[in-house]
Amino acid sequence: MRLSCAVVSYHNDPEQIAEVLRSVASTPMDIALYLVDNSGNDQLAAVAQEFGAHYIHRPDNPGFGVAHNLAIAAALEQGVDYHVVLNPDISFGPEVLPALSAYMEQHRDIGLIMPDIRYPDGSRQHLCKLLPHPVDLTVRRFLPGLYRLSGRLEHYEMRGGDYDRVMEVPALSGCFMFLRSSVLKQVGGFDERFFMYLEDVDLSRRVGRVARTVYFPGVSITHAYQKGSYKNSALLLRHIRSAVQYFGKWGWLFDAERVAVNRRALNNLQHGAELPAASGSLLDRKP
Repeated sequence: MRLSCAVVSYHNDPEQIAEVLRSVASTPMDIALYLVDNSGNDQLAAVAQEFGAHYIHRPDNPGFGVAHNLAIAAALEQGVDYHVVLNPDISFGPEVLPALSAYMEQHRDIGLIMPDIRYPDGSRQHLCKLLPHPVDLTVRRFLPGLYRLSGRLEHYEMRGGDYDRVMEVPALSGCFMFLRSSVLKQVGGFDERFFMYLEDVDLSRRVGRVARTVYFPGVSITHAYQKGSYKNSALLLRHIRSAVQYFGKWGWLFDAERVAVNRRALNNLQHGAELPAASGSLLDRKP
């Protein structure tokens, strides 16, 4: 079994990048590590060298998906079995990657897995989500109080489920995506039309057509979760553009696949279903 991990940076603090690379380097496994740097300067080259990471510099800043696809292509050429997409603002202990690798080895029909994710203060981040409806993204962003009071937030973030149990989840966060390489080859990497935002939902959805997409709380990572589009108008515009691209691709108000996938995920939660042993995805398994 061979494993690769990749981080994409854009003018991140060198110590922040060192922290995530240190997390990977602390793992007792042989890992191919990539740092794709979209920054205008190459000051992170020294950090990459310190942790034995392959350094790819793209000062033209082609976007999150394009940059990760560079690392994915290089990793797949090396014949890795699994590839991990990592955000720059995460850290984790040496037990995380071995535990996820072992679980994926035991469950060959899983194509994508995400661990329990915590804020730096130890509180849980609810990053298990249904496939979004335009209302979810619009009201959640611009009228968060109303969204919470309506009960739709708990529904969208699958809080009716037990975050202490394994769950099948239609949309997993791009801050930490543990992917089976054979599935990546089948569905392709990130859709490069998304500069940033919603590329993780898009990839989760494509993986979910051919394999299971799973939340695994057996191990936890820490995620600073900057929520840049809540603080920066340029990033907000990027987020809006990506939402338009996403719904233009998959459907706005009418999206039969979204309805079917979300209904099955919620049905599994409602009945407390354990993950079935049979192969298949949320889209094609019968109740």
